[in-house]
Amino acid sequence: MGSREKNGDLQHLIPLQGLRLPEPNGDSRSSSPADSPPGAPSTARQSGKEALGKVLHSWASKKFMSGCVILFPIAITFYITWWFIHFVDGFFSPFYTLLGINIFGLGFVTSITFIFLVGVFMSSWLGTNLLSLGEFLIQKMPFMSYIYAASKQISVAISPGQGSNAFKEVAIIKHPSAGEYAFGFITSTLVLRKNLGGEELCCVYVPTNHLYMGDIVLVNSKDVMRPDISVREGIEIVISGGMSIPKILTMTNSQNSLSSRAGKYVIPQV
Repeated sequence: MGSREKNGDLQHLIPLQGLRLPEPNGDSRSSSPADSPPGAPSTARQSGKEALGKVLHSWASKKFMSGCVILFPIAITFYITWWFIHFVDGFFSPFYTLLGINIFGLGFVTSITFIFLVGVFMSSWLGTNLLSLGEFLIQKMPFMSYIYAASKQISVAISPGQGSNAFKEVAIIKHPSAGEYAFGFITSTLVLRKNLGGEELCCVYVPTNHLYMGDIVLVNSKDVMRPDISVREGIEIVISGGMSIPKILTMTNSQNSLSSRAGKYVIPQV
């Protein structure tokens, strides 16, 4: 009996490490400071480095994308311009190479001068007749006739002061359904005869694939909205996919446009 009592007394004297004593509020905490996790400061330091790394990564990504957005159109412009100069220079530079003249840009200047002289010559009576003869021969070719006709329509539409085939004005119409508007070009004006009279219609070309493909819509002249932008600006809007469209479009007075064409068409009364 005496030995058992001594062993029990020794057990009471030995400190129990890691023993959690109940707190008044019901929580239990370690009775030794060694129970706190030894890696807590390093974990906080690591999380701070990760947060700082994310902030720097986000800032660097935004600045890099801003630089790409600024430099991309400049690089494309210089690349296309440089390619165009080399392309035009390649027409006459081989002739100068055969003559032993190697001056960069001389073929480009010669090509530009040649294009100018062609424009002057085609404006004359002889040039117009030769152009008509060339177009007649091209139209007899089955495949080349379609390519020439499509490219000529685009060039005539872009060039101001051409014949009746050019785009007259930029138009906005309600198409294809109510509440939707389409961007197009007025190509001609016609009169639709009816039993009770006539109706003036505008032939509006609505591009569906950049500029060389689209729909032809006949709209009443009173229902055509004419924004205050030129044909060149309208073509730029179509080619850019609408990115270059102004934020605010001001419509011109359609009555003024109709009065300027009042002497061209006579609406018959039946």
